[in-house]
Amino acid sequence: MTKTELAEKLPLPISSPVLDNEVAVIKKCENCHQALNGKFCANCGQSVDSTLKYFWVVILHLLDDIFSFDSRASRTLWPLIFRPAFLTKEYFAGRRVHYVPPLRLYLFVSIIFFITLKFFVGADGSNSININDKKMLITQVKDHVEALKTEQKILLKTPSESIEELAEVTRLNADMAKFTSYLADLNRDYSSAQNKQIIKLTRALVKLEFDNVEEGLSSKEQDRFDDLMARRLKVTNGGLISEEINISNNEDGSLSFDFLSDEKNKKLTEFSEELTEKAEKAFNSDTGPLIEQVIGKLPQLMFILLPLFAVLLKIMFIFSKRLYMEHLTVALHSHSFIFIVVLLSEMLDLLDEYLAVTSPNLAGFVSVVAGGLLLWIPIYLFIMQKKVYKQGYFFTLVKFSIIGTIYSMMILVTGLIAFIWGLMGT
Repeated sequence: MTKTELAEKLPLPISSPVLDNEVAVIKKCENCHQALNGKFCANCGQSVDSTLKYFWVVILHLLDDIFSFDSRASRTLWPLIFRPAFLTKEYFAGRRVHYVPPLRLYLFVSIIFFITLKFFVGADGSNSININDKKMLITQVKDHVEALKTEQKILLKTPSESIEELAEVTRLNADMAKFTSYLADLNRDYSSAQNKQIIKLTRALVKLEFDNVEEGLSSKEQDRFDDLMARRLKVTNGGLISEEINISNNEDGSLSFDFLSDEKNKKLTEFSEELTEKAEKAFNSDTGPLIEQVIGKLPQLMFILLPLFAVLLKIMFIFSKRLYMEHLTVALHSHSFIFIVVLLSEMLDLLDEYLAVTSPNLAGFVSVVAGGLLLWIPIYLFIMQKKVYKQGYFFTLVKFSIIGTIYSMMILVTGLIAFIWGLMGT
């Protein structure tokens, strides 16, 4: 076959979109200058997209990477809460495209959790008692005052000069005056440090008063009642109760350790004195700024705690042949689950407070669900550990208990660090 015949039988080339007298612009890699055909260079692998972009474009891309919850979110959140170890095992098996990646899931959930935690803790800190407790307590005091008035009217309708009845009238008058003052204190504005202390003291006193009406007070409770009355009188007269805080291990009030040099012990004592001064100032005034500071430090500390928890899993399951990154995935999914469940429980508790007065039955159901969610946390984590590491119930329970104990201590240390860090920032 001749070249001409062969050329006739070959298919015609695909027409180029380049117009006549125009030269096609061929993009080249900026790194190796090879021709590009796609988003990455086939020779060196460098991306075609430049990293030199407007700052806001970079920020938007970063936020999109973190928060881009598409249809994968619905396929991720439900098994995360109700199917222990499902997401983790899917990730290990390589079936990842349908679910939110563990790190992105943790970042999203933790940011939402700590933002809302400020709201919930701030709400608790801005009110002397929660809405449900406050309303119920005020209602109880009002009802008690009305009952005293009714009892007084009955006695006054049948006047008598007996000593017993006169003493009873005097007692009723004193009780009405006392509970009316309690009611006024409970309705005080909570914005000042003095009112905060008055409301807290009155709350404790009223509960002891009702205990006394029902079954009397023990000698220990009576001593506490007298102390509360004295403290309330002091605050009502314009004083503030100073909470004494002592951070020392020596009789002279210094803090020192034998393994440290004298110079370092001196610096440690100075630091403890500064910390004590800040703590007393914070606790004897508005604790809101301190709470915000402490919560603000927790996300960073928890992000450090995560890989340490994965190390703990690696040590406890050293013969499981799991890679460290697999243990880290377990840690990410576990913490994401805990944050979501605690957040849901807090929301249900808030709903319970609002429903307590209007719909007590529904409020009771909501309270049970909230408690059930918290109970689900250790059960879920145990099942997750059992399914991921595939050990027997006995060894899983033993290791679960050890991990829980060690990690609880790690959480306490983390909380202490956050408290000291936050205290130094106030």
